[in-house]
Amino acid sequence: MRSSEYDLDFRDRVGRTRAWGTGLLVVAGLLWSWCILLLLTPYEVDRKPDDRYPVECQSRLLVESGTANEGLGRGDYCHNERDWPEAVAVLGLSVPVSVAGAVLFTSGSVSRRMSAHAEAMRELDRIADEREARAARAR
Repeated sequence: MRSSEYDLDFRDRVGRTRAWGTGLLVVAGLLWSWCILLLLTPYEVDRKPDDRYPVECQSRLLVESGTANEGLGRGDYCHNERDWPEAVAVLGLSVPVSVAGAVLFTSGSVSRRMSAHAEAMRELDRIADEREARAARAR
């Protein structure tokens, strides 16, 4: 296999690696969006099964009073719904996905740039060799 064929094959593999990294970063972004949705949107809670008039609850982060953070002692049904562990779990799951995506994307990008640099250096060496050969013939 000639070096140019190997280089094209290498760039194709690197492109696939970079695409996997991009895909994982998109998945991490979706997980972050889900976490933000869990923390910033208001929600409703049924006091009993098939409740016709559910209780309106404020978002977890933008709560003005204690409705989302204090317990059922005051008759507040919002406390047990949308707990922090779910949002933290989603955020925790996004960390390894985003790290793997960033590593794959960076590795693919750097490898592609190094391949292009090596090709440019081979081309410059070829041009320099041709000039030296012409100069030697002219003498």
